[in-house]
Amino acid sequence: MEVNTIQIRQRGVITLPARLRQRHNLEPGDTLTLIDLDGTFLVTPKVSLVPKLAAEIECLRQEAGLSMEDLSSATDGADPLACG
Repeated sequence: MEVNTIQIRQRGVITLPARLRQRHNLEPGDTLTLIDLDGTFLVTPKVSLVPKLAAEIECLRQEAGLSMEDLSSATDGADPLACG
């Protein structure tokens, strides 16, 4: 665990220390989530749900031994919003 002191600047801007940005591959424009736990702030990189879901689907597809053609033929003509 590493503790850092940061300062709130004009317009509420804070700067994360460079070594933290480098260690966690944070780039300008990256989105972070700020959670207020009754005055204790937790800041975490916001991870897009789509890539995580895509990776999980790919793992499940491989485990099941299915090809991309198997998946696409199984959904031909199906309602894309219907489950099951």
